[in-house]
Amino acid sequence: MPELPEVEALAGYLRQRAVGRRVDRLEIAAISALKTYEPAPTAVAGRAVVDAGRHGKFLDVLFEGDLHLVVHLARAGWLHYREAFPATTPLRPGKGPIALRVRLDDGSGFDLTEAGTQKKLAAYLVTDVSAVPGVAKLGPDALAADLPTFAERLRSRRGQVKGVLTDQSVLSGVGNAYSDEILHAAKLSPFAITDRLTDAQIATLHAATRQVLGDAVERSLGQRAAELKGEKRSGLKVHARTGLPCPVCGDTVREVSFADSSLQYCPTCQTGGKPLADRRLSRLVR
Repeated sequence: MPELPEVEALAGYLRQRAVGRRVDRLEIAAISALKTYEPAPTAVAGRAVVDAGRHGKFLDVLFEGDLHLVVHLARAGWLHYREAFPATTPLRPGKGPIALRVRLDDGSGFDLTEAGTQKKLAAYLVTDVSAVPGVAKLGPDALAADLPTFAERLRSRRGQVKGVLTDQSVLSGVGNAYSDEILHAAKLSPFAITDRLTDAQIATLHAATRQVLGDAVERSLGQRAAELKGEKRSGLKVHARTGLPCPVCGDTVREVSFADSSLQYCPTCQTGGKPLADRRLSRLVR
Protein backbone atom coordinates (compact mmCIF):
# COMPACT_ATOMS: atom_id res chain seq x y z
CA MET A 1 0.00 0.00 0.00
CA PRO A 2 1.36 3.45 -0.85
CA GLU A 3 2.11 5.30 2.37
CA LEU A 4 3.21 8.82 3.25
CA PRO A 5 6.62 8.78 1.49
CA GLU A 6 5.30 7.33 -1.78
CA VAL A 7 2.28 9.65 -1.90
CA GLU A 8 4.54 12.62 -1.16
CA ALA A 9 6.81 11.56 -4.01
CA LEU A 10 3.88 11.10 -6.40
CA ALA A 11 2.65 14.58 -5.51
CA GLY A 12 6.15 15.95 -6.09
CA TYR A 13 6.34 14.29 -9.49
CA LEU A 14 2.99 15.77 -10.50
CA ARG A 15 4.11 19.22 -9.33
CA GLN A 16 7.17 18.89 -11.55
CA ARG A 17 5.47 17.44 -14.61
CA ALA A 18 1.79 18.39 -14.65
CA VAL A 19 1.47 21.81 -12.98
CA GLY A 20 0.68 24.46 -15.59
CA ARG A 21 -0.82 22.02 -18.06
CA ARG A 22 -4.53 22.19 -18.82
CA VAL A 23 -6.79 19.18 -18.64
CA ASP A 24 -8.10 17.89 -21.94
CA ARG A 25 -10.51 15.53 -20.22
CA LEU A 26 -11.02 13.30 -17.21
CA GLU A 27 -12.15 9.76 -18.04
CA ILE A 28 -13.64 7.28 -15.61
CA ALA A 29 -13.17 3.58 -16.38
CA ALA A 30 -14.19 2.15 -13.00
CA ILE A 31 -17.48 3.78 -12.07
CA SER A 32 -17.23 2.50 -8.49
CA ALA A 33 -13.93 4.36 -7.98
CA LEU A 34 -15.53 7.82 -8.26
CA LYS A 35 -17.28 8.49 -4.96
CA THR A 36 -18.78 11.89 -5.83
CA TYR A 37 -21.21 13.03 -8.51
CA GLU A 38 -21.12 16.83 -8.10
CA PRO A 39 -19.13 18.46 -9.66
CA ALA A 40 -19.27 16.13 -12.65
CA PRO A 41 -16.00 14.81 -14.18
CA THR A 42 -16.57 17.11 -17.18
CA ALA A 43 -16.03 20.09 -14.86
CA VAL A 44 -12.27 19.45 -14.91
CA ALA A 45 -11.90 19.94 -18.69
CA GLY A 46 -10.03 23.12 -19.59
CA ARG A 47 -8.76 23.80 -16.08
CA ALA A 48 -5.04 24.06 -15.38
CA VAL A 49 -3.30 21.86 -12.83
CA VAL A 50 -2.30 24.30 -10.08
CA ASP A 51 -0.66 22.09 -7.46
CA ALA A 52 -0.38 18.59 -6.04
CA GLY A 53 -0.06 17.58 -2.40
CA ARG A 54 -1.28 15.05 0.10
CA HIS A 55 -3.31 14.62 3.27
CA GLY A 56 -1.87 11.62 5.10
CA LYS A 57 -2.05 8.87 2.45
CA PHE A 58 -4.53 10.78 0.26
CA LEU A 59 -3.17 12.33 -2.94
CA ASP A 60 -4.64 15.76 -3.76
CA VAL A 61 -4.44 17.22 -7.28
CA LEU A 62 -5.61 20.84 -7.35
CA PHE A 63 -7.08 22.44 -10.46
CA GLU A 64 -7.75 26.13 -10.97
CA GLY A 65 -11.02 27.28 -9.49
CA ASP A 66 -10.36 25.37 -6.25
CA LEU A 67 -11.39 22.02 -7.67
CA HIS A 68 -9.64 19.03 -6.09
CA LEU A 69 -9.20 15.47 -7.26
CA VAL A 70 -8.51 13.60 -4.02
CA VAL A 71 -7.46 9.96 -4.34
CA HIS A 72 -6.88 7.16 -1.86
CA LEU A 73 -4.85 4.48 -3.63
CA ALA A 74 -5.87 1.73 -1.17
CA ARG A 75 -3.76 -1.43 -1.06
CA ALA A 76 -3.16 -2.06 -4.77
CA GLY A 77 -3.59 1.34 -6.40
CA TRP A 78 -0.92 3.34 -8.19
CA LEU A 79 -0.36 6.36 -10.41
CA HIS A 80 1.26 5.90 -13.84
CA TYR A 81 2.36 9.02 -15.71
CA ARG A 82 2.31 8.77 -19.49
CA GLU A 83 4.27 11.08 -21.75
CA ALA A 84 1.84 10.14 -24.51
CA PHE A 85 -1.19 7.89 -24.63
CA PRO A 86 -1.28 5.24 -27.37
CA ALA A 87 -4.74 6.23 -28.56
CA THR A 88 -7.25 9.03 -28.17
CA THR A 89 -10.24 6.70 -28.01
CA PRO A 90 -12.10 6.90 -24.68
CA LEU A 91 -11.52 4.32 -22.02
CA ARG A 92 -13.92 1.39 -21.94
CA PRO A 93 -15.53 1.02 -18.49
CA GLY A 94 -14.72 -2.22 -16.73
CA LYS A 95 -11.81 -3.15 -19.00
CA GLY A 96 -8.38 -3.63 -17.41
CA PRO A 97 -6.83 -2.17 -14.27
CA ILE A 98 -7.30 1.53 -15.12
CA ALA A 99 -9.78 3.27 -12.83
CA LEU A 100 -9.35 6.85 -13.98
CA ARG A 101 -7.38 8.76 -16.61
CA VAL A 102 -6.45 12.44 -16.78
CA ARG A 103 -5.41 13.61 -20.25
CA LEU A 104 -3.48 16.89 -20.43
CA ASP A 105 -3.24 19.38 -23.27
CA ASP A 106 0.31 18.38 -24.29
CA GLY A 107 -0.76 14.76 -24.91
CA SER A 108 0.62 13.50 -21.60
CA GLY A 109 -1.31 12.65 -18.46
CA PHE A 110 -1.71 10.00 -15.82
CA ASP A 111 -3.66 6.85 -15.09
CA LEU A 112 -4.83 5.74 -11.68
CA THR A 113 -4.79 1.95 -11.67
CA GLU A 114 -5.68 -0.82 -9.27
CA ALA A 115 -4.48 -4.40 -9.45
CA GLY A 116 -6.31 -7.43 -8.10
CA THR A 117 -9.98 -8.10 -7.52
CA GLN A 118 -10.57 -6.07 -4.36
CA LYS A 119 -11.34 -2.71 -5.93
CA LYS A 120 -11.02 -0.18 -3.12
CA LEU A 121 -9.32 2.76 -4.86
CA ALA A 122 -11.42 5.86 -4.15
CA ALA A 123 -11.47 9.17 -6.03
CA TYR A 124 -13.35 12.29 -5.00
CA LEU A 125 -13.90 15.43 -7.09
CA VAL A 126 -14.65 18.19 -4.58
CA THR A 127 -14.38 21.93 -4.02
CA ASP A 128 -13.71 21.42 -0.30
CA VAL A 129 -11.21 18.74 0.76
CA SER A 130 -12.91 18.38 4.15
CA ALA A 131 -15.90 16.94 2.27
CA VAL A 132 -13.87 13.75 1.74
CA PRO A 133 -14.84 11.53 4.70
CA GLY A 134 -11.41 9.95 5.12
CA VAL A 135 -9.61 13.31 5.05
CA ALA A 136 -12.00 14.85 7.56
CA LYS A 137 -11.12 12.13 10.10
CA LEU A 138 -7.34 12.33 9.74
CA GLY A 139 -5.16 12.95 12.74
CA PRO A 140 -2.01 15.12 12.62
CA ASP A 141 0.54 14.27 9.95
CA ALA A 142 2.98 11.70 11.34
CA LEU A 143 6.00 13.38 9.79
CA ALA A 144 5.04 16.91 10.85
CA ALA A 145 3.87 16.23 14.42
CA ASP A 146 6.16 17.61 17.13
CA LEU A 147 6.95 15.52 20.22
CA PRO A 148 4.16 16.89 22.49
CA THR A 149 1.57 16.37 19.75
CA PHE A 150 2.93 12.91 18.94
CA ALA A 151 2.87 11.86 22.60
CA GLU A 152 -0.65 13.22 23.18
CA ARG A 153 -2.04 11.51 20.10
CA LEU A 154 -0.36 8.17 20.78
CA ARG A 155 -1.60 8.10 24.38
CA SER A 156 -5.11 9.13 23.33
CA ARG A 157 -5.76 5.56 22.17
CA ARG A 158 -4.92 2.59 24.38
CA GLY A 159 -3.84 -0.41 22.36
CA GLN A 160 -0.96 -2.25 20.79
CA VAL A 161 1.43 0.33 19.44
CA LYS A 162 1.48 -1.18 15.93
CA GLY A 163 -2.28 -0.73 15.59
CA VAL A 164 -2.34 2.73 17.14
CA LEU A 165 0.52 3.97 14.97
CA THR A 166 -1.38 2.92 11.83
CA ASP A 167 -4.73 4.37 12.96
CA GLN A 168 -5.18 7.31 10.59
CA SER A 169 -7.41 9.15 13.06
CA VAL A 170 -4.53 9.15 15.58
CA LEU A 171 -1.64 10.03 13.24
CA SER A 172 -1.94 10.13 9.47
CA GLY A 173 0.36 8.68 6.85
CA VAL A 174 1.81 5.51 8.40
CA GLY A 175 0.70 2.10 7.14
CA ASN A 176 1.74 -1.50 7.61
CA ALA A 177 5.20 -1.31 6.03
CA TYR A 178 6.57 1.83 7.64
CA SER A 179 5.12 1.01 11.05
CA ASP A 180 7.22 -2.17 11.01
CA GLU A 181 10.27 -0.09 10.07
CA ILE A 182 9.58 2.58 12.68
CA LEU A 183 9.12 0.07 15.50
CA HIS A 184 12.30 -1.73 14.47
CA ALA A 185 14.24 1.56 14.53
CA ALA A 186 12.74 2.40 17.94
CA LYS A 187 13.49 -1.12 19.27
CA LEU A 188 9.87 -1.60 20.38
CA SER A 189 7.64 -4.66 20.23
CA PRO A 190 4.69 -4.16 17.90
CA PHE A 191 2.51 -5.48 20.75
CA ALA A 192 3.73 -2.96 23.34
CA ILE A 193 0.75 -1.15 24.91
CA THR A 194 0.69 2.59 24.32
CA ASP A 195 -0.30 3.68 27.84
CA ARG A 196 2.59 1.66 29.28
CA LEU A 197 5.25 3.37 27.18
CA THR A 198 7.62 5.59 29.14
CA ASP A 199 8.35 9.18 28.17
CA ALA A 200 11.76 8.02 26.93
CA GLN A 201 10.19 5.32 24.75
CA ILE A 202 7.70 7.82 23.30
CA ALA A 203 10.56 10.21 22.50
CA THR A 204 12.52 7.40 20.84
CA LEU A 205 9.46 6.36 18.84
CA HIS A 206 8.88 9.95 17.72
CA ALA A 207 12.49 10.29 16.59
CA ALA A 208 12.30 6.95 14.76
CA THR A 209 9.08 8.02 13.01
CA ARG A 210 10.67 11.22 11.75
CA GLN A 211 13.86 9.43 10.74
CA VAL A 212 12.25 6.52 8.88
CA LEU A 213 9.64 8.62 7.09
CA GLY A 214 12.05 11.49 6.41
CA ASP A 215 14.68 9.17 4.95
CA ALA A 216 12.06 7.45 2.79
CA VAL A 217 10.77 10.77 1.46
CA GLU A 218 14.31 11.91 0.69
CA ARG A 219 15.04 8.69 -1.21
CA SER A 220 11.77 8.87 -3.10
CA LEU A 221 11.68 12.51 -4.19
CA GLY A 222 12.93 12.93 -7.72
CA GLN A 223 12.15 9.32 -8.61
CA ARG A 224 9.80 8.62 -11.46
CA ALA A 225 6.46 7.14 -10.43
CA ALA A 226 7.41 3.81 -12.00
CA GLU A 227 10.56 3.61 -9.83
CA LEU A 228 9.00 4.30 -6.44
CA LYS A 229 7.93 0.78 -5.53
CA GLY A 230 11.42 -0.56 -6.06
CA GLU A 231 12.88 2.32 -4.08
CA LYS A 232 10.56 1.54 -1.18
CA ARG A 233 11.52 -2.14 -1.11
CA SER A 234 15.23 -1.36 -1.24
CA GLY A 235 15.05 0.71 1.94
CA LEU A 236 13.17 -1.78 4.13
CA LYS A 237 15.03 -3.52 6.98
CA VAL A 238 12.35 -5.86 8.38
CA HIS A 239 9.07 -5.43 6.52
CA ALA A 240 8.52 -8.16 3.91
CA ARG A 241 11.89 -9.70 4.88
CA THR A 242 10.68 -12.75 6.84
CA GLY A 243 13.44 -15.34 7.18
CA LEU A 244 16.21 -12.95 6.18
CA PRO A 245 18.88 -11.64 8.58
CA CYS A 246 18.23 -8.38 10.38
CA PRO A 247 20.71 -5.83 8.92
CA VAL A 248 21.30 -4.41 12.41
CA CYS A 249 21.97 -7.52 14.55
CA GLY A 250 21.90 -10.50 12.19
CA ASP A 251 19.00 -12.30 13.90
CA THR A 252 16.32 -13.83 11.66
CA VAL A 253 13.40 -11.53 10.87
CA ARG A 254 10.15 -13.13 12.02
CA GLU A 255 6.51 -12.68 11.10
CA VAL A 256 3.12 -12.58 12.77
CA SER A 257 0.27 -13.33 10.37
CA PHE A 258 -3.31 -12.13 10.63
CA ALA A 259 -6.35 -12.81 8.47
CA ASP A 260 -5.54 -10.24 5.80
CA SER A 261 -2.15 -8.81 6.77
CA SER A 262 1.11 -9.57 8.54
CA LEU A 263 3.84 -7.79 10.44
CA GLN A 264 7.58 -8.40 10.56
CA TYR A 265 9.99 -7.75 13.42
CA CYS A 266 13.41 -8.67 14.78
CA PRO A 267 13.32 -10.55 18.11
CA THR A 268 16.79 -9.42 19.19
CA CYS A 269 16.20 -5.75 18.39
CA GLN A 270 12.60 -5.50 19.54
CA THR A 271 11.39 -8.21 21.93
CA GLY A 272 14.37 -9.18 24.06
CA GLY A 273 15.01 -12.22 21.90
CA LYS A 274 11.55 -13.72 22.52
CA PRO A 275 9.45 -14.70 19.49
CA LEU A 276 5.91 -13.37 19.42
CA ALA A 277 3.05 -15.84 19.23
CA ASP A 278 1.64 -15.84 15.73
CA ARG A 279 -1.84 -14.70 16.70
CA ARG A 280 -3.46 -11.30 17.02
CA LEU A 281 -3.94 -11.27 20.78
CA SER A 282 -0.45 -12.45 21.74
CA ARG A 283 0.46 -11.67 25.31
CA LEU A 284 4.06 -12.90 25.17
CA VAL A 285 5.63 -9.46 24.98
CA ARG A 286 4.32 -6.12 26.15
